[in-house]
Amino acid sequence: MKTIHYKLDGQQSSKKLLQISVDFPVNAETTLLPLPSWRPGRYELGNFAKNVLNFSVFNEHKKKCSFHKTNKDTWLVETPNTQTITVQYSYYANELNAGSTFIDKELRYVNPVNCLLYADGLTENPITLLVERPSNWQIATSLTNENGLLHAANYDELTDSPFIISPNLQSESYSVNNVPFTIWIVGHKPIDWESIIDDFQKFTQHQFDAFGEFPFTRYDFLIFSLPNQAYHGVEHLKSTVITLGPSHALFNSLYSELLGISSHELYHAWNIKSIRPKEMLPYDLTGENYSRLGYIYEGVTTYMGDLFLLKSGFFTLNDYLHELSNQVQKHLDNPGRFNYSVAESSFDTWLDGYVPGVPGRKVSIYTEGCLLAFCLDVQIRKATNNKVGLDEVMKRLYYDFAVKGIGITESDFQTILENTSGNSFQAFFDEYINGTNPYESILIDCLDYLGLSLIQEPLRSYSKGKLGMRTTKSNNGFSISEIYPGSPADIAGLCLNDQLIAINDHHISNDLDELLGYFEFDEKNVLIIRNQKMIQLTLPEVNRYFYQKHSVTIQKNPSVNQEKALLQWSK
Repeated sequence: MKTIHYKLDGQQSSKKLLQISVDFPVNAETTLLPLPSWRPGRYELGNFAKNVLNFSVFNEHKKKCSFHKTNKDTWLVETPNTQTITVQYSYYANELNAGSTFIDKELRYVNPVNCLLYADGLTENPITLLVERPSNWQIATSLTNENGLLHAANYDELTDSPFIISPNLQSESYSVNNVPFTIWIVGHKPIDWESIIDDFQKFTQHQFDAFGEFPFTRYDFLIFSLPNQAYHGVEHLKSTVITLGPSHALFNSLYSELLGISSHELYHAWNIKSIRPKEMLPYDLTGENYSRLGYIYEGVTTYMGDLFLLKSGFFTLNDYLHELSNQVQKHLDNPGRFNYSVAESSFDTWLDGYVPGVPGRKVSIYTEGCLLAFCLDVQIRKATNNKVGLDEVMKRLYYDFAVKGIGITESDFQTILENTSGNSFQAFFDEYINGTNPYESILIDCLDYLGLSLIQEPLRSYSKGKLGMRTTKSNNGFSISEIYPGSPADIAGLCLNDQLIAINDHHISNDLDELLGYFEFDEKNVLIIRNQKMIQLTLPEVNRYFYQKHSVTIQKNPSVNQEKALLQWSK
């Protein structure tokens, strides 16, 4: 097979334009040139073609070829009597997050799945990519690099291998079981390499031990330390890209976040880059790849990512329980849990999976999946007298399916759960994964098995706890951002984005909860602005709390069996 040659030039960085050129062999009257419409790791359409400018095609004689678009991100080129075409275009690269493409005068970050199109029928051809750069600029990538000439075995490897080009890259390496791991950091000085290498090596070793082998021959962490607030990570075949900020906090208050997201993304090397839903093996980059298994590829990963920080000793038990408490809090604060299952929400990531969406419609595959993974882990351990847990299930999925190049189904997952534990999980799938049964009872039972408790405390905030509304400060007073179903705020007819102006004719300035408390035993007439109209409503009193604080704590006097179970689960 003929090699396909790409060339990238960032000389127009001031205009945020990445210049792209690619040569394709031709053997037909017409040639289709698609650009991916989404990127793995983000299960929604990206519409990257909107960033393409100045598109042109030339044959081997430097003559222009006719072309037209067949859909929003596919070009059809007329190629009669043509052996080779050169495609040239600009890509507007002005968004810097883990999944984007970005250039400026000191940085090139290229995520090939965003910006490098392919020729239909040639995705298995070997690829070279020439990166034009100043001689003192380094390249951080998991691809084979020969002095700026990158090599990929095929288009799949190319699209899943982002790279950073910069004069400001720093790196250090470590190895686990003879597999080399490299940490690249751009945008931060100085770096506490001794601590970061030690901590990364520990959680890497524990994940490696859980599976027994690593899917790839190398792995690279590509980390952006940004001056602005940022938190984002994307998994790839042999690497991950992470953006965190602000940079001054990276090795202080954000350090646990750095390890948390890094552990999460590394676990993806097995779970989604190797263990993959049947519907995504292989990926179809031309459109939606629907799956109901988001609770596995994101939920289990969220759970395991934090758990391995506990097992490796970076997290204390209290640190871990703080993270688990946050997941419980997010779950119980979301009324969507009563309406839409985690499997349905996984399917609908392609619809609105990464925005809040319609109030109360859906749940998070990360949060719900994490809590269900915890419950599955404990239930397996309980059934096997703590001999094995969910890590054994994931190991079996890896060797029985991923290693053999087979995608998994929900039935496969359930079967291995049942074979590993010796128990049926049909009710669990019916009630919690594909159903909307409340999680509280099963969470409490699983926590209790480990000598842990779920604690509920009323919020001191009157508006949240007793009226069931969350607010944000606005120019006119306070704007309603969330309403708990069945709460006084809901019953009164308040709506999202209503502006709270006054209570009982008292203007609200910076004292919403103080003012509500002042009228605690009085009828509360609230003046709002909605769609430029002033409306007065009455808040009823309901003798219960709505938004509450939830936390997972260690029981004061756990039994010997509980202590044993906790130790085996955590170590």
